Amino acid sequence: MFSFLYNPGKFFIAAEKSHNYIKMTAIYLMIIGILYALVFSPDDYQQGFTVKIMFIHVPAAWLAMFTYALMTIYGILALSFKITFGYIFIKAVAPIGLIFTLMCLITGSIWGKPMWGTWWVWDARLTSVLILGIFYIIIMILNRSFDDIENGEKISTIFVLLGSINLPIIKFSVDWWNTLHQPASISKLASPSIEISLLLPLIVMTIAFKVLFLFLISLRVRAEINIRKQILKE
Repeated sequence: MFSFLYNPGKFFIAAEKSHNYIKMTAIYLMIIGILYALVFSPDDYQQGFTVKIMFIHVPAAWLAMFTYALMTIYGILALSFKITFGYIFIKAVAPIGLIFTLMCLITGSIWGKPMWGTWWVWDARLTSVLILGIFYIIIMILNRSFDDIENGEKISTIFVLLGSINLPIIKFSVDWWNTLHQPASISKLASPSIEISLLLPLIVMTIAFKVLFLFLISLRVRAEINIRKQILKE
């Protein structure tokens, strides 16, 4: 039933069939989310309109980490069980993870300037997210730097696993150290410290970003499968 998650051929077929549905859903949700978040949601009483940067920053931050977590899982499958699709997946989605990481860093800096008075501080959370972006870049370089494709894939995958130690550091940095970055205000499901008028549009934008993420994965993985087929033919 779930063999498409690790079989290149079955993934390609499933992604091709669902491509248009995912694309249209992503477009509609992004339009609704942007209108709801940027136009119809209220300004914050302290941050004003600046608070709306959160509607892009938070989903991007979550997906930057989630992408790397997925890469770690597929890296373990590839190295431990010799599942070739793991290498394909890592190579395909690393650029997606980098894009979301850059979105997180850029929107965070834009928010930080009026709130903190500076574009950047070497805060534990910010620095660990920057390191995440550097890992993405190095993985992408390693994947393209070896004449022997298999060696390049294995080395980059090992690097993925090494970088996974950064994920709990990002997550818990605000609890472990005194940082400027605020602690969790949304993941506390019992009593999230965020107004419902801001929480609802954030949820809509998060869902929209996740569907967009699925669409990008569909595009990138299918493209990488085609590249691999072409290489094998040669």
